[in-house]
Amino acid sequence: MLCTSIWTQSSRDNKLAIFVFTMTLFAFVVESQLTQYVQTKLNYRHPFFLFWIVHSSFIISLPCHLFYLTFTTSNTVPRLWKGLVQTIEHHLNGLDECSSSASTRFPAKKFLYLMLTLTAAITMPALLWFAAIEMASVTDVTAIWNTNAFFAYLISVKVFGLKWEARKLGAVILATLGVLAVVYGGSTVSSPSDTVEAATIPFPKKTGPLVGDILTFVASVGYAGYQVYYKKSVSLPSDPEFSEDYRPVSAFEDPEHDVVNNSTDSNEPEESPSCSPPFGLYSNFWTSAIGACTFAILWIPLPILHWSGIETFALPANSLTVGAIAGIALSGSIFNAGFMITLALWGPIITSVGGLLTIVLVFFSDILLGATESLTIWGVAGSATIVVAFGVLAYDMLQLR
Repeated sequence: MLCTSIWTQSSRDNKLAIFVFTMTLFAFVVESQLTQYVQTKLNYRHPFFLFWIVHSSFIISLPCHLFYLTFTTSNTVPRLWKGLVQTIEHHLNGLDECSSSASTRFPAKKFLYLMLTLTAAITMPALLWFAAIEMASVTDVTAIWNTNAFFAYLISVKVFGLKWEARKLGAVILATLGVLAVVYGGSTVSSPSDTVEAATIPFPKKTGPLVGDILTFVASVGYAGYQVYYKKSVSLPSDPEFSEDYRPVSAFEDPEHDVVNNSTDSNEPEESPSCSPPFGLYSNFWTSAIGACTFAILWIPLPILHWSGIETFALPANSLTVGAIAGIALSGSIFNAGFMITLALWGPIITSVGGLLTIVLVFFSDILLGATESLTIWGVAGSATIVVAFGVLAYDMLQLR
């Protein structure tokens, strides 16, 4: 049996994907609210340690995916693993075709370099996010963070030498105006961290939210750079994001890959398991690799931060804090895994645009949890503007499908 994707364009799979995507959105909301709850209500302010726990938990992505595939298909773990290794081997060696008869050596140095740079590229934005969510409202952080797709387009134009398009450029400008509205309109109100004693707050009350917004903005641009780097260095030409039906948000039009797909996929109805891993499995491999790298290396700053007094290390004081941190790690892993599944089936555009629903969900969750002070006309207008701008890009991309 061929190792084909379990996600096919059937009605049943689309319904299941909608369910998974919905769970992904709620997982992001849970992660955001629990992170702020742990740092502000439970007063456990150790952002780097929380980051290390959450990103180390990404290591479960591949095992869970393999476990799911072995119980829902006739594939076995050794078969899937062999296909992954051969795919990575051929990709990093720069081979155009995946052939089991090709004599190649696993490029260990290239693999380690790519794993380390990917970990570094995703670490900095994540650390800024963890720091920002302590200072600014979750709604503002979510809104600003979701502009990373626009900055990914800007970076893609430069990296891949694409032409500027008026509609896309207009959407980028519109999104930027929306971000400014959220930042300068929402930063005048108090954040939930204001309820903590002033001695424990590293920034003045009035500047804390603005600093948090700025950190999130920098994190958003950095994450956009990570997406483009991932496409340029990691993504396979046979991935859905490179086929002619998909125009990814994170890295737009790459005509060279379209030509490759058009010449190979149309002539070969079936692919060997080593050439075509199930949707999301290849990406989840790299996600688990990032988790393993985080777990193995990024614990080193913990004692340094402790000795320098920047972040004093302390274990959670009670079971409630432990449970909340476990919830952050689990919801973060669910969000990441669900995102990869929907990304494989729907493509980056629909997934990224749909991800904007987190703004609405977090907005209402803020209100339900009593943070009504974060509701401002500028915040609402800015969020709406961002949604409209994303809608323009989504409509423009869907017209090309």
